[in-house]
Amino acid sequence: MIYLVTQTLNGLFSAALLFLIASGLTLVFGVMRTVNIAHGSFYMLGVYVAWTVITRTQSLFLGTLAAIVIVGAVGYVVQRVFLRRFGAQPLAQMMMTMGFALLFRDGAFMIWGGDAFTLPYPSSLRGSMDAAGVVFPIYRLFVIVIAAAVAVLLWLVNEKTLIGARLRAAVDDPEMAGATGINVALLSGLVFAAGAGLAAFGGVMGGPILGGYPGMDFDLLPLALVVVIIGGMGSLQGALVGSVVVGMLDNFGKALVPELSYFTLFAPMIVVLALKPTGLYGKV
Repeated sequence: MIYLVTQTLNGLFSAALLFLIASGLTLVFGVMRTVNIAHGSFYMLGVYVAWTVITRTQSLFLGTLAAIVIVGAVGYVVQRVFLRRFGAQPLAQMMMTMGFALLFRDGAFMIWGGDAFTLPYPSSLRGSMDAAGVVFPIYRLFVIVIAAAVAVLLWLVNEKTLIGARLRAAVDDPEMAGATGINVALLSGLVFAAGAGLAAFGGVMGGPILGGYPGMDFDLLPLALVVVIIGGMGSLQGALVGSVVVGMLDNFGKALVPELSYFTLFAPMIVVLALKPTGLYGKV
């Protein structure tokens, strides 16, 4: 029983990180119908930027803030300067973002080198919690709580604010939204920046455990894409449910049948696509 509870908590930790990445990816698709292959690179850049700032200032807060702001600004420039030219060309968008992913990967290697590293734990979150025989790191519980808070915040912004109303209008009918005075192009750029910032934040949250290394972007991108495909493109609720499903399957698959871990991860995605091609909560 203790083993089951521990593995479930590990699965929730994986789900929390995946949600921070996949929520930004599904937001970008929901507004611009763009599958951003460079999204994993924003996660990677967030880790590297945070590590650079933390090593100079010894402040995790400043490192986190710098990662979100800088990577969000990079995402904004990518969308406004490059991707907006290919609004109705999904293949061109995918090839463009793939090019940026390779560019960011090589750029990170040139700037920071190829050595792996980990971000420091917050001093107040070191150690483990012991409850009824279950020992689990405090920091992992903290990440789970933070991801839940982000999910609630995104839901409130999307459902209860004027920004969310404008965003839904831009998704449902961009031409009509533009006619009512909504700057759809600017909104798209800001959503892309927010998605990049969320991925960077996920990188900082996962940095103390997963660390940073060249190529981590392409290691995490398939998992994020599986989350979005299972949950449904453009659905925050789908991103949340998909993250939990993928996090649990990935963790239990590696723990119980490591030789079949990829099968246990991708087989449910195939089943979902066969039964409901739009995903669990996706719309046509």
